[in-house]
This record gives sequence, C-alpha cells and structure tokens, in this order.
Amino acid sequence: MERDGHSQEELDLAAQPVGYWTGVANAEIIGFIRRQQAQLGFTQPQFWMLRHLSRNDLSADGHGMTVPELVDAMKTYLRAGDDLAADAETSLDRGWVTRDAGGRLWITEAGDAARVELKTHAPAWRERIHAGIDDADYVTTLRVLQRMMRNVGSELL
Repeated sequence: MERDGHSQEELDLAAQPVGYWTGVANAEIIGFIRRQQAQLGFTQPQFWMLRHLSRNDLSADGHGMTVPELVDAMKTYLRAGDDLAADAETSLDRGWVTRDAGGRLWITEAGDAARVELKTHAPAWRERIHAGIDDADYVTTLRVLQRMMRNVGSELL
C-alpha cells in the first residue's frame, strides 16, 4: 500500500524512534571499532590518550596530562567500564608514555610511533562501516541528525 508516494516500508521506517536507532547504531559501530582495535592489542581509550598527549595530534603543546585530566578531556566519548588508569599503566609498560613526579603522563617517541601506526587502520574500518553508502547519503544523514539535535536545543552545534 502506498500513501502520498511512500511505500508501507518507508512509512513504517519513518515512524521508528530515532533515539533508539541512534543508540543502537552507536553501540554497534563503537563495538566494531573496539573489537578491531583489540585484535591489534590496544584499546580505544589508549589510542585517545596517545592522541591527547601528542603535539602531532590533539595536544597543542605536547604538555603532559594526569589521568584525571585525560578523563576530563575524553569525557564525551569514554564509555562505562573504560578504565583509563589501567590503560595508562599498560601504556607505561609498553613504553608509550612516561610519568613524571607530578603524575603527568608524557608521550614517548615509541608512543607517538604507535599512535601513527594505530591510526593507519582507521581508513579500512571506515570503509567497512561506509560500505554501500555513498557520500551524498552519508552527508544527508549527518545533516538530518544535526537538525534533530538543533530541534531539541543541543548546545553541541
């Protein structure tokens, strides 16, 4: 049955709750990325930690940070169950970071090299996530989600 040029499937999909589907999509996609990273022997929070400590990435000055400062910097994307203190200890053991007397973590040359190596895998993961989705559809999806966020008063946009 069609109504106003829309199939029943389209009408059914249009009635679905966006909050549910964005939550499920977030969990599935982040889960996929984290599984891929685990196969390579690191966690997503370890990667973010290296990015926040590297002057070649998110850190403007390469200044060390304490675990609580890193947690604060990453609060919008850390997940329940993430243990940045444990990830910092593993990163210390691997020689990716050092810790000074004030408890600040500093990225090492080995840590920055690991960050660069880990980052090389992202394009393949993105390609798999985006398989069968052209850029125009992806852009439309993001614009729709951003509009919905503005509609509900989001301060993120």
